[in-house]
Amino acid sequence: MFGKRNENWLIVGLGNPGKEYEKTRHNCGFRAMDLLAQKLGCKIDKAKFQGLYGQVSQGGRKIFLLKPLTYMNLSGRSVLQLSAYFHIPPQRIIVMFDDISLEPGRLRIRADGSAGGHNGIKSIISELGSQDFPRVKIGVGAKAHPEQDLADWVLSGFTASEEKALSSALERACDAALCIVEHGIPESANRYNGSKP
Repeated sequence: MFGKRNENWLIVGLGNPGKEYEKTRHNCGFRAMDLLAQKLGCKIDKAKFQGLYGQVSQGGRKIFLLKPLTYMNLSGRSVLQLSAYFHIPPQRIIVMFDDISLEPGRLRIRADGSAGGHNGIKSIISELGSQDFPRVKIGVGAKAHPEQDLADWVLSGFTASEEKALSSALERACDAALCIVEHGIPESANRYNGSKP
């Protein structure tokens, strides 16, 4: 299926809207999406489907870039609306998001799977009625202390050294998402899983 032309794809970056969330761990998906839009020369400025989206043609395919504005826990509503409107099946919906089980700078590509405790992914699975969508997980590091509240942790910022590792990871997350579109999951996973500069 991969490499086919004339297909619509959707790449989603998860995060929370608002200045106060911009640099938090939970907003890696938004940051990766902004970077991807820049790389593709695309503006994410159309307000519809409970989010902001843009559209670009790449290699004979239409790629939609989406930032849901529903707040993280309801991200699936926005994803469902856009994907239904443009007839994009779950297998061609790539989601970029933060993962606390990976250290900052690491990536993990997955073809499908459970939410793993991530509320944004949980919402997408619930709305789509499917777990079969590719993910690009961006490491943000585990909680500093086991007793720390998870919500507080993912809404915290990065240290200077973490931020440096993250900057490179965001670049590679964009490349990984485009690699999935062009070459499929196995190739992308082979190139980017666990990778760290």
